[in-house]
Amino acid sequence: MKYAIDRFENNYAITELEDNGFANIPKAALPPNAKEGDVISIEIDVAATNKRKEHMDRLKNHVWDNDNTLQDTR
Repeated sequence: MKYAIDRFENNYAITELEDNGFANIPKAALPPNAKEGDVISIEIDVAATNKRKEHMDRLKNHVWDNDNTLQDTR
């Protein structure tokens, strides 16, 4: 999806969407050199998403595998 930066207000970029709607995007989410009139593109990074999902699954499995070490102290 593409967004055109219309203007900046406080900590947000007011962007125009492809369907002529508008969305506020935090400045912190934009490249530091973004300016009014720039067209930005937002897309899903499938490889990074899969890598993160695998990492989170490993963490979750580690927690559940070690869950038997927790004891009820009531």
